[in-house]
Amino acid sequence: MSTQPIGIFDSGIGGTSIFKEIHALLPFENSIYLADSKHSPYGNKSKQKIIDLSIKNTEYLLSKNCKLIVVACNTATTNAISLLRSTYDVPFIGIEPAIKPAALNTETKTIGILATKGTLASDLFHQTTDLYSNGIKVIEQIGEGIVPLIEEGKSNSYEMKDLLTEYLEPMIEANIDYLVLGCTHYPYLMPVLLELLPKHVKIIDSGRAVAKQTKTVLEQNQLLNSITKLPENLFYSNTNTTVLNDILDNKYKVDYLAF
Repeated sequence: MSTQPIGIFDSGIGGTSIFKEIHALLPFENSIYLADSKHSPYGNKSKQKIIDLSIKNTEYLLSKNCKLIVVACNTATTNAISLLRSTYDVPFIGIEPAIKPAALNTETKTIGILATKGTLASDLFHQTTDLYSNGIKVIEQIGEGIVPLIEEGKSNSYEMKDLLTEYLEPMIEANIDYLVLGCTHYPYLMPVLLELLPKHVKIIDSGRAVAKQTKTVLEQNQLLNSITKLPENLFYSNTNTTVLNDILDNKYKVDYLAF
């Protein structure tokens, strides 16, 4: 069982930011990554559509004997993970915006959250926010248009800089000292965000915490791979594979998969 792969899916290439954190912490684990770029972004879809796509992705990964599934998409986590956990008999790891550390550590008592519409509108997001934001001003911003640009390989484009400037200005004016990235695509914006934000603003995402949780759950279920050899990391996309290849620095084989 331990040599079976970890399954990872996202609404495109963003979840590779999660894969990289997991691979850094668990370098001998085999994995299968599924990029559903054909249906990206999930953030502007109905809850039922998000659930349907999440089920489809999950069942493909289970058909490949994955021992654990990482839902490497904030929108899919907040809208579908409860159903996935109650339906399938494997552990699921979800992604939530890192609101807790931002709320606990802010000195200006003001934090910003950049996320998709689907994440910000979800019950799970509101429950988490309500739990940790007492006495904290939370400025929410839907990142409309960001994911498509990243999927097109335009993370550092003029269009992206203009879009982020528009979204960040109200947060900067409100004196945030933490920006929470609520989408796994967004860590690829780090160079632009560092350029646009004041130096005192800290940027946080969920990647490292997700990797730690993945290790913990594997240990608890006695699923850690004990074989110390180079792993097999497979990547699939249902659109042009070029951008996925580029974001992985051409280190892995990326195949087209019609799904």
